[in-house]
Amino acid sequence: MAKKKEELDEETLALIHWCIEVEGFLVQGGATVEQAQEHIEEQIEWFTDQFYDGLTPEEAAKEALA
Repeated sequence: MAKKKEELDEETLALIHWCIEVEGFLVQGGATVEQAQEHIEEQIEWFTDQFYDGLTPEEAAKEALA
């Protein structure tokens, strides 16, 4: 029996895309892709707060690199 594919709501998709953009800025700031992904995963609550606080991906990456 095939599994039903779970669909994500628009807000969750927006957060995922925002994190992908943050990842790019972290890499531009000197992190490897793996380091950026690991940092986002480890600090997902902090990044989620920044998303809901209205920070741009670039602003969140700068805060994370500070």
